[in-house]
Formats: sequence, C-alpha cells, structure tokens
Amino acid sequence: MSMKSISAFLSLVLLALITFPSKSQDYAKVLESEITTSNPGILFTIESGDESLSWSGAAGINNLSIGDSLKVEQTFRIASVTKTFVAAAILRLMEKGILSLNDPISKHISPEHAQILAQDYDLDQITLRQILRHSAGFFDHTNAPEFFDIVLGTPEHEWTRTEQLKMGVEKGEPIGPPGGQFSYSDTGYLILGELIEKYTDKSLDGGIKELLRLENLGLDRTNFERIDPQTDQLRIHKYLQGRDTYAFSPTMDYFGGGGIVSNSQELVDFFQALFQGKIFNKAETLQIMLEPVSYPEKARMDYQMGMYRIQINGMEAYCHSGFWGTQVVFIPELDLYMAANYSGGWRGSAVAPIFEKILLEKEKNQPKP
Repeated sequence: MSMKSISAFLSLVLLALITFPSKSQDYAKVLESEITTSNPGILFTIESGDESLSWSGAAGINNLSIGDSLKVEQTFRIASVTKTFVAAAILRLMEKGILSLNDPISKHISPEHAQILAQDYDLDQITLRQILRHSAGFFDHTNAPEFFDIVLGTPEHEWTRTEQLKMGVEKGEPIGPPGGQFSYSDTGYLILGELIEKYTDKSLDGGIKELLRLENLGLDRTNFERIDPQTDQLRIHKYLQGRDTYAFSPTMDYFGGGGIVSNSQELVDFFQALFQGKIFNKAETLQIMLEPVSYPEKARMDYQMGMYRIQINGMEAYCHSGFWGTQVVFIPELDLYMAANYSGGWRGSAVAPIFEKILLEKEKNQPKP
C-alpha cells in the first residue's frame, strides 16, 4: 500500500472515530449503568430497519466465579421469546394448508397427549387460534409449586413434554372457557411445539428452521440448546436470585414454550425479517399474527400470537420477553429494533429499562433541525 493510500485510509479511520464514537461510547455508558450486584451483565443490540443505525454492546461479567467479561457475540437462553418462533412456524403451516387456525386441537394432537388433557379439557372446543393467543383456558404447568421445587431442588432433572403436560392437568384446574379470557400458559405452546415436530417430521429445532428458513437468513447462532456445539459453547452464565443457573437442564423450558439459544444481534435480525416480510409468504399472515384481541375482562397483557404490544416512551412497540432476562422489541414509529439480555433479569417493569434509556440517549444525539 502506497503512502498516499495509507494516508487516505487513516483519514477514513479518523473520520469514523470522530463521527461514531460519541454515540457508541454513550450507548456503552448506558449499558454499564445497568450493572448491579443482582445483574452482573447485559448484552444489547439496536438497529434501524434500513440499517443506517446498527450497534451492539456488552457490559459486565459473564462467570462471576472467574470474573471474565461478557462479549457481544455470546449467546443466551431466550426462554419465552421462543414462542414468537413457534407461533410464526404454526402460521407457516397454515400458509402451507396443513392446518387451519380454527381447527380444534383434537384434530392434531397425539392420542397419548389427548388422553392426558381430556381429563380436564374438551379438546374439540379448543382451537389453535386460542392456544396461540393464550386464551384456551389451559392451566400453566410452570405455575404449579412442584415445578419450581424440582427446577431449584434438582436442576439437573431431565423433563419431557409428556411429564409437563401431566403436571398441568394434575396440579391445576382449567382457567376458564376456551376463548373466554387471556391466561398466559406455557402448556399450550408445548402442544404447538408437538405439531411442528409432527408436520415437519423433524425435531422442534429442525422444524422451526425449515418453516421459517432461518438458515437462509444467516441465523447461525440461533438454535435449540444441545443442537449446535458452538452456539452452546458461547452461552453465558445466568443468575437467579444470585444463583448461577448455567448447569440447569434446558429441558425445564424446551418443548415450545422456550428452548432456543441465540444472541442479541440475531434476535434483532429475526424480528426485522418478520416485520419486513421475509418470513411469511403472504403479507396478510403477519396481519393475522398481530390482530388485536379483546375479552370480556381486560387482559393483563395485550397479547396477539407469539407477540404482544407495549408502550416505550409513549410509542407503541411489539415485543416478547423471556424468563432468563431477554426482551426483543420493534417500534414501528421509529422503524427501530432492539434486543437485550440481562444476566440477572430486571424487576418492576414490563419493559426492560435499557430500551427507554437508549432511546433517550439516541434522541440526545439526533442532529438539531
């Protein structure tokens, strides 16, 4: 490279350092402000729909026992954010004509699981649409005290879908009539996961990847745990009430209600693909997914299908969050996507605090008219 070329290159580097670092450094400071004794680390990505803004950051410690720093490319258990993938996959099966959202679940569920659920539920009256919306009336097996007694007391316990469905029937009563109320339930999404496996003749990981064409989107680090060694190797340590849960069996949350491991950039990429029409074959399928729902009594969440609406700084956003401190959002008004994972979770708000803080920082950096 000639001296002239080197000089030009260094000028471009200097220009980049002058143009971008204040924003990057400011965002990094916001991330650092989220680190507390109960939340040792945070991973974050922000990206505009046209990708003119794209930034990822990490702050804090990964493994407290050795004090290593979190890195932006690391992965984490996304827990219930998996439901967005599952709901989209079911809607792809609808697009392919394999099922209808108005079908009763009795038409699709395995005889073994139908026999278990039929003890408490009329499966001819429960539709796929209701399950997607959490309005089927299923008791959530994770609300049974015995569930977390086992998770915390015997974290290495290997769960099965059948065991969790049995717990949902044996330890709780139906919440109400099908379609009559919103009641968040992992149990329903266990059933949807079974349908994806059945109609793709693949594992849940393989079925979702096939239906949503995730590999074509370049989502290489988005996999069900225990599928890809590199994705698993990058997985961070998560803390629950100060306890390191790294060795907890993923099967506690693995069969449709959760189970995927990803990173903040790929979660943003997936939401962007979803809202930009790269997942479904028909534009109206996304409209079906996001169709508003109302009930006789106001629901505690504005939930559609694998997605729910929230307000961030006065703006409407679509999102999903997960038990292990993950939240992903899309703000249509700004055409902006964000994803975050708190190593120790966050408390006291439906919206991860980092989103509101980053938006305020972004607004401060906007050019004055």
